[in-house]
This record gives sequence, structure tokens and C-alpha cells, in this order.
Amino acid sequence: MLTLTDDLGHLSYVVDGDGPPVVLVHAGVADHRMWDAIAPDLAERHTVIRYDLRGFGESAPPTGPFSETDDLCRLLDHLGHERVRLVGASWGGRVALDFALTHPGRVHSLAVLAPPWRGYHWSSEMVTYDEAETAALASGDLEAAVRINLDMWLRGPARQWEDVGVGLADRLRDPIRTSLVNQEIVGEHSQGGATGDIAVISVPTLVGIGKLDVADFQDIARRYAAEIPGATLVEFPTAAHLIALDAPAELVSILGPFLDR
Repeated sequence: MLTLTDDLGHLSYVVDGDGPPVVLVHAGVADHRMWDAIAPDLAERHTVIRYDLRGFGESAPPTGPFSETDDLCRLLDHLGHERVRLVGASWGGRVALDFALTHPGRVHSLAVLAPPWRGYHWSSEMVTYDEAETAALASGDLEAAVRINLDMWLRGPARQWEDVGVGLADRLRDPIRTSLVNQEIVGEHSQGGATGDIAVISVPTLVGIGKLDVADFQDIARRYAAEIPGATLVEFPTAAHLIALDAPAELVSILGPFLDR
């Protein structure tokens, strides 16, 4: 991987392919490797940029106040890309939305897969998950916290482990572990995201959601699709929260034509 170094540490990134630039922003329980199954296909027609958010994967945890939006802007400046196609999953989807609100002129199109909604009134199921993770970390049981996150975000509420793709849990364990280890310092230094009205987003927008995802995120996806002008909602029948892992071929079939617009 390549690195972009600044006063707060470094961001790690990888670039593949040639053509109009596409940036893939990973979920909060993953890193740039969550896109491994789709990046080669997209790189046949695009310059595909994948990076680890600060404190995830191979990117250093922050040493002071930072903004995910500023980090992405700095990376694009470093690579010489003025305007890009943005694809974000889960928390990465929220980063992509914040970037589109903060730097609208730099976004050609936007695809968000199961992004959270700031200030959402979470269900008891989500509150129970959060409490379980907090308790595991407070007791020093990092591996229990990893298992709790695998259950929620990979397996999901609608299937058993035998229904999950072989090897996917093993691929996610290290990224989840890294995210949990750095969670406190990332939260301490993060300056939050944009507060603008998503109704002002005017670029082509795709909202993706797995039909096997948590009900909260299905509701949120429908809300984004309804409130972003002209947005298209796409449902993935065999996917839970992490569509790029559960349904890569289906995702490529949707993203390919969308990114070519």
C-alpha cells in the first residue's frame, strides 16, 4: 500500500486501473480489503482508489482533531483528482454523503450502501447490540466484542452462520479487531461530519440495502432514497449489511452501469 503522511499520522491507500476515478470508502467494521471482490472488475474501466479511514486497517490512529471529510479531500488533492465517483458502505457511506454535502463540486455521482442516519432513533435490537459491545470492551474481552460485531454486521438478524459465505468471518476478524482497538481514540478526535440537508444533493445517487440487513438500516435506506432528489433504491435479496462481501457479483452488475453515467 501507498501512504499519505500528515501531522496526524498517515493514511494508507491503493490505486488500481485507469479511467474516471472511483473512490471506495469502507464500512466501520472493515478496511479497504472489503472491496477485494469488486475492485478488479471496476478497475477495468476506472481508476479505483481504496483507502483505510484513519484508525482502520493500515492507516494510523489520529493524534489530534481530524475530519474524515478533510482526509478524503486531502487524499484526492494528493492524487490529483478534482471530481470523483464516490461509493461508500455503512459508515463509509456516511463519509461519502458528508463529502458530497461539503464539497458538492467534487462529486460526479454517489452510491451509498446501508449508510447510517445521524440522530436516528435506534431500535431495541440496535441498543442491545451496542450495550453488549460496550460491556465486552469494558471487561477487556476484545474477542467477545469481535464476535458480537460479526453476528450483527456479517451474519445479520435473518440468517444462520451456515448461510454466510465461507471464509468471510475470518476475513473480517482482523479489521474489526483493529477498529475496536482504535475506537476510543478515533471517537475522541473525530470532529464529526456535515450537517447540511441531503435534499440539496444534486448528483446521480444510488442507495443500496441488503434485504437481510437490520430493519433499522432498511428503513434508513428508504429514507435516503426518498429525500435525496432523484435517488434510486436498489435492494440486494441475498445480502445483509455488508453487500460487497455477500453479493459482489450483483453489486458489480449494478455499480458498473451507474458509474459509467
